[in-house]
Amino acid sequence: MATFEVKERYYKEVRPKLVEEFDIKNPMLIPNLEKIVVSAGVGEGSRDKKLIQNVADTITKITGQKAVITPARKSVAGFKVREGMPVGVKVTLRGDMMWSFLQKLISIALPRVRDFKGVRRDGFDGRGNFNFGLTEQLVFTEIDYDDIIKVHGMNINISTTTEDDKQAERMLELIGFPFTKKGK
Repeated sequence: MATFEVKERYYKEVRPKLVEEFDIKNPMLIPNLEKIVVSAGVGEGSRDKKLIQNVADTITKITGQKAVITPARKSVAGFKVREGMPVGVKVTLRGDMMWSFLQKLISIALPRVRDFKGVRRDGFDGRGNFNFGLTEQLVFTEIDYDDIIKVHGMNINISTTTEDDKQAERMLELIGFPFTKKGK
C-alpha cells in the first residue's frame, strides 16, 4: 500500500490541531475529507465523439480512475443540445484514490500553473465544501501534449464532512493546500 504524505499529515498533525483550535469534543465531528469530484464540461462533445472521449481519457489518466461521460439533463435550443447528449465528464474519488489525487494536486500540479500565487479562498459554498477550477489539463505530468485534441479546463470540488467553511478552510490550509495569502 502506498503512503501519502498528505494523508499522514492529516491524521498525525491536522486532526489534533483542529480539535484544539475549534474545541471539538466529539471525535466524529472532526472535519475530514469526504470526496473529490473532478469534472469537465465539453460543450462541443455532443457533436464530436472523439473530443469527449479524449477528455474522458485525459481525466482518467489524471485521477487514476475511469471517468464517466455525463449526458445533458435537459434540452437547450440556444446551445443546440438535446436531452441525453454527452456534454461532460466526471470522476468521483474517495479513499486512497482521493488522497493520492490531493497529494499530486498540491505537490506537483498547482506549482506548475503559470504565475501561480495560490488558490483563491472564495470557492467555499457555505456548507464546508470547496470548489475551484484549473484552466488547462497540461499542469498534470501524466498528460502528453501530443495526445490531446483540445486544451480544456476542469472543475475540482473538495467535499468535507463539516458544515462550517472556517473549519474546512483551516483543515485544507493545515494539510498544505496553497491558498492565497489572507487579505488578497
